Amino acid sequence: MSPRIILGVGGGIAAYKACELLRLFTESGHQVRVVPTSSALQFVGAATWSALSGQPVADDVWSDVHEVPHVRLGQQADLVVVAPATTDLLARAAHGLADDLLTNTLLTARCPVVLAPAMHTEMWEHPATVANVATLRSRGVRIVEPAVGRLTGADTGKGRLPDPAELFAVARRVLARGAAAPADLTGKRVLVTAGGTREPLDPVRFLGNRSSGKQGYAFARAAVARGARVTLVSANVALPDPAGVDLVRVGTTAELREATLTAADRADAVVLAAAPADFRPATYAAGKIKKSDDGSAPTIELVANPDIAAELGKRRRPEQVLVVFAAETSDAEANGRAKLARKRADLIVINEVGPDRVFGADTNAATVIGTDGSVSRMPEQSKEDLADGVWDLIVTRLAGCPG
Repeated sequence: MSPRIILGVGGGIAAYKACELLRLFTESGHQVRVVPTSSALQFVGAATWSALSGQPVADDVWSDVHEVPHVRLGQQADLVVVAPATTDLLARAAHGLADDLLTNTLLTARCPVVLAPAMHTEMWEHPATVANVATLRSRGVRIVEPAVGRLTGADTGKGRLPDPAELFAVARRVLARGAAAPADLTGKRVLVTAGGTREPLDPVRFLGNRSSGKQGYAFARAAVARGARVTLVSANVALPDPAGVDLVRVGTTAELREATLTAADRADAVVLAAAPADFRPATYAAGKIKKSDDGSAPTIELVANPDIAAELGKRRRPEQVLVVFAAETSDAEANGRAKLARKRADLIVINEVGPDRVFGADTNAATVIGTDGSVSRMPEQSKEDLADGVWDLIVTRLAGCPG
């Protein structure tokens, strides 16, 4: 039986984006019942929701009373997603009010609940909203942080509803873990790095690597789906911004180091999935490096970049979990164990790389080794599934139970 989804829609201008989210759910085979608030119907009418979902639409508890929808919808759902969740809706949900069909559904739901707030920055940052969000998180509700961008009118700031495709990705991860899986990173701040750094040679050339950032982004999405507050430091990645993360874009290894060290100070777990360049040119040519008249290649002197993982390993707090990565072409486990010791990390994720392997692919396989001697072999699978497998190991260590 296909998963049963309740798509709640709050009364904000971003309600139109929920139409695309609904389409993504239905086209992937989910049964979706849309439950809008009365205010949401001012933005998108009931006929639209009904036509797109193939299901009846109501916002009050008086329609089809004999089916007791205010109880049954929540009881029978496999997932409840509310997008957008307005300031008013967050307040009513936090205080257990039940004055319409959606808030009744939220109270009766025994499945995972994902709320995607969207509002003006001042409303999102107001102490009342901050307190309501904290209350909902404490109850295991997944809150997908709003994005930064254009709001209504000429305003710009944090409060924009994330891209529907990325909200769909979070919902898929929640469903993949199962209804009984807890939001086990609730209350945790995590830092994930992703992508590959680039070291400029001249105005048109750089030294870089083949990292696509897909694995790091998968770690970020999986952490959001498990309830974490996520900072994602992204180096030269051409991927959609994951929903619910605080995104920091960097280019060089020096920029990656600065952003990572800053964010790591408050992080409970740090996952260093980015591929920083080990070396950079000793000098930067202000003009494009030209070919010589005789056709000989120029000599480029390289200097070592700072070792971000080793620096974090030395300065991290005892309770902080540090995960590093090793991309190896030979003697993978031996090299990985040595790197784990050098970096003073808790876990190392070892990938054997090569042509058409790992970089840019949608799947990955890894061996994860812990300082406690544990070895976890993860077979070829989607990068999202692999990320969840590693988060399982991290959660165990955050709980103080290594192994």
